[in-house]
Amino acid sequence: MSLNNSELAVLLDKARRGDLRATGKLLTIMEDPYRLPPEFFDMVASQAGRAHVIGVTGIPGAGKSTLISRLIPELRRRGARVAVIAIDPTSPISGGALLGDRLRMQDHAMDPGVFIRSVSTRGLKGGLSLAALSMIELFDALGYEKILVETVGVGQAEVDIMSAAHTILVVTMPGVGDDVQALKAGVMEIGDIYVLNKSDLPDAQKAYEYLSFALDKGELGSYDSGWTPKLFKVSAVMGQGMAELADAIDEHASYIRSIGLARLKVASRRLTLIRLMSERMLTVAVEEEFKRVKAELEAKALKAKGILAEASEVARRACKNLDNLPPT
Repeated sequence: MSLNNSELAVLLDKARRGDLRATGKLLTIMEDPYRLPPEFFDMVASQAGRAHVIGVTGIPGAGKSTLISRLIPELRRRGARVAVIAIDPTSPISGGALLGDRLRMQDHAMDPGVFIRSVSTRGLKGGLSLAALSMIELFDALGYEKILVETVGVGQAEVDIMSAAHTILVVTMPGVGDDVQALKAGVMEIGDIYVLNKSDLPDAQKAYEYLSFALDKGELGSYDSGWTPKLFKVSAVMGQGMAELADAIDEHASYIRSIGLARLKVASRRLTLIRLMSERMLTVAVEEEFKRVKAELEAKALKAKGILAEASEVARRACKNLDNLPPT
């Protein structure tokens, strides 16, 4: 879909007035920001910057989708419009997204104050991180006060997305044994709020005590010395603990605004977006230049002559050719 600035502006106006079809079209366009007129993206960004972005991550099977589904009504009761970006893994065999219990979120499909966007990791030209960050900007500009981003793991894409979140929820469950150690790796250790879901299961108290101990020792939790990470036992299936969890989310939102971190996070997500777009553009430029001179490079490689020097030369020519590249 290729639209000019004025056509996109009309779509944006319709979306701001509650046209869900216009919102859906814009989200599809924002998934591939390389094709967006830069002026339109600036228009969207200029209207954004007020939403509270909540990252929801954690070990597989912890019930993140069910938790979000149960949390939405509580956030709505508090007057917030809620957007959800649910990132689906993709089957390496069939190519299909594994939606699983994400279908539970569709209970909210009739609520005009809720918009749920499921994003597959397959076929995104801009990459998973870039697509999600771009859509956060749009939801923010459309006036959604709470934007929840659910990720499926702790890879680089998830790290990029979580770096843009104001508040990070880390979700785990009882009975995962050594997998709890995963909470000490990467983005998992910098949660602002930890959620022990499925607290109606056996060993829930044991898991709660373990996590409490880890938090007390400083092995888990935000690096922000001004915020003490919180831990909650909930049962998303039973709908238990949602009000207390929403209270903690609101408390953290107030805290980050009070110290000026909210605006810094908006800048951070945009810097990440710039970096990711730049990296992708450079990658494409190098690939194109490499194809163009491959035969010449093969001859030099066989002669073992100028190999490293050619790498630098390919990079230089690729940078010079950036302006001549067609849209990716």
